[in-house]
Amino acid sequence: MIGEPKRILLATDGSSEAHRAGRLAVELSRGMEAELHVVLVEPAPESIYGVGYGVFERAEKEAGEKLRTEVRRIEQAGGTVAGAHAGAGRPDAKIVAVAEEIGADLVVVGSRGLGGLRRALVGSVSLSVVRHAHCSVLVVRGGEGDEAPRVGSILLAVDGSRGSDEAGRIAAGIAKVIGSELHLIHVAPEPLVLPYDVPQEEELPPILQLARKNARTFVDEQAQRLEGMGAKVAGTHPVLGRPDVEIVAVAEEIGADLVVVGSRGLGGLRRALMGSVSDSVVRHAHCSVLVVRIPRARA
Repeated sequence: MIGEPKRILLATDGSSEAHRAGRLAVELSRGMEAELHVVLVEPAPESIYGVGYGVFERAEKEAGEKLRTEVRRIEQAGGTVAGAHAGAGRPDAKIVAVAEEIGADLVVVGSRGLGGLRRALVGSVSLSVVRHAHCSVLVVRGGEGDEAPRVGSILLAVDGSRGSDEAGRIAAGIAKVIGSELHLIHVAPEPLVLPYDVPQEEELPPILQLARKNARTFVDEQAQRLEGMGAKVAGTHPVLGRPDVEIVAVAEEIGADLVVVGSRGLGGLRRALMGSVSDSVVRHAHCSVLVVRIPRARA
């Protein structure tokens, strides 16, 4: 299927969260017949002082040793590693650099990573990769032990943009490979804000009724388009409101295991503005999030 990744880069650090991300990366690489590369970056100061005292060199050596262990683990899980990349320095910067160097289509990273650091701190690493990578990024969350997180349901955000179309193709491919059910959400901006709650749709002002009708028509059309590509859509969710808030809320409501959003989205808005939406979804969703970016060769 057009849009499926052909080269996947797994960013690992030996943590249980990274192991779960690795299991999912193996599953995707096998199902999509994509090359699987692995990168492990040992945090280290890159200043002249760190180098002078051998800190950087020791970190590079440690990264190489850890990487060999992780490659064996992946191969034992049934994966085939096409390339292994060890390094030292800032993990987010090195991951993005390796992804660009090998021409990765997708970076897979665990949501906590870096051993025992808290999610709030590690979020800065995964979020930085999401912001700066030139390809799609899958932030893996959930699961127990070293097992791959369950991906029984996928929530795909659609808005009619090219980024959304690319996200749809990849989401449909993942659903087919893993056997997930696919849900679609379209969030349209509210044309006005009411100072009170309206429980029944027929009680809404005409302008809101029209907005909801248009949102429902659009998301149903997108569902038909994806089903024409061979995807099976289990449900559609037309919503009015703030995209990031509503996407996270619906994902939790339906128990989604993965949210897929386009990196540009929202029609003609710039990527800088869309970044605030995808950033917010990555930060607040309780499940894995895939931020899809159109490859520069086709952008």
